[in-house]
Amino acid sequence: MIPVEQAETIILGLVHPFDADRDSEVLELLDASNRVLASTVTSALDFPHWDNSAMDGYAVRYVDVQACSAESPVRLEVVETIPAGYKPQHTIEAGQAARILTGSVMPQGADTIVIQEDTQRTGDVVTVLAAPKPQAFVRRQAAFYQAGAPLLPAGLRLQAPEMAVLAAAQCAQVTVYRRPRVAILSTGDELVSINQPLQPGEIVDSNQYALASLVAQAGAMPLRLGVVRDDPEALKAAIASAIDQADIVLSSGGVSVGDYDYVEDILTALGGNIHIRAVAVKPGKPLTVATFGGEAAEGRSQLNAQTLPISYSPLSTPHSPKLYFGLPGNPVSALVTFWRFVEPALRKLSGLPEAAWKPTFVRAKTQVDLRSDGKRESYLWGQLHLVDGLYEFALAGGSHSSGNLINLAGTSGLAVVPMGQTHIDSGESIRVMQIGSPKG
Repeated sequence: MIPVEQAETIILGLVHPFDADRDSEVLELLDASNRVLASTVTSALDFPHWDNSAMDGYAVRYVDVQACSAESPVRLEVVETIPAGYKPQHTIEAGQAARILTGSVMPQGADTIVIQEDTQRTGDVVTVLAAPKPQAFVRRQAAFYQAGAPLLPAGLRLQAPEMAVLAAAQCAQVTVYRRPRVAILSTGDELVSINQPLQPGEIVDSNQYALASLVAQAGAMPLRLGVVRDDPEALKAAIASAIDQADIVLSSGGVSVGDYDYVEDILTALGGNIHIRAVAVKPGKPLTVATFGGEAAEGRSQLNAQTLPISYSPLSTPHSPKLYFGLPGNPVSALVTFWRFVEPALRKLSGLPEAAWKPTFVRAKTQVDLRSDGKRESYLWGQLHLVDGLYEFALAGGSHSSGNLINLAGTSGLAVVPMGQTHIDSGESIRVMQIGSPKG
């Protein structure tokens, strides 16, 4: 077994991020949501596009109102009203003002806004009762962004704020990295589909659904290949097909030391280079990580052409090795190893910046005692809460068995009990891996 941190370093070292030229595509903006920018975006527009008002009030010349007060007000002639979307028609001269609404274009000659609360209006005359500051409530053209400068950097995932920025900048199309393709297969004679009646000894293949969901949440494309029986030849053909179709392959089950655990031998037979066989983590010890590329890929294509009864679509990425994760079959172990090891690899592959690759760990106060056997780095699942600006961790109730999928629901944090430590008292500060967003 190798330590968790070493496993993470090995895995991230095996990942070659997508190439901006070879692995990118141009999409319409609405189709690019949750995708990663492959090139820096610039705009031909200034933000704001023009000088405009930040408040409802009156556009004036500061020199005309700089000395006014409630005791010594200034009266100005209102020469026009400027609503939003309207081009001003007058230049403001001495003794004049324009009624203006929030967001409206500043008229020529005016340099300051007097808010309407500091005025009284009678017909075409406005009385200013308080002196504003120079250039008060005026948003200057290009104050937020200057045309031609970098607007959004490559490597940024496009969420709602970024979509709004691109739409405002009239970027109808954007260049993004393609979505990583992740093949998912489950191994085991005991597994059945979600619609199949259970017979004694059978279990539903929940890993297929959990992993597909996690892959999609990570911005990748899940390729669900279903259940493969514990038959070496069938498994070899399925794994070969999966490797040819995807950037990353996830199999669950078959990586321990049981009589029907064939995955490692098959990976070797297919020309894979195995880098990890077991990690000192609980749950998730039987984790296999391998890479494929070059001659091995050519050999697999020949195998598929000769033996596979199903059609497949090879993914040609000659410059990047394929990454294979043989995850444990137990449901909790499969999810924990995905969160801890697979998701960081997906983030790096997809073009995100280095700061976004690794999992997020926070310090939190545990609400209960935490226990472990101390033999491996242990991850205990539960809920991470933000209370008065500080994190607290609540351990999920019930058994913390790798086969108990039920109390994993609602997980937002994994409390870490370091190797060699068997007990952490309630109230102590602990390290927690954040899953999603903590509850407030």
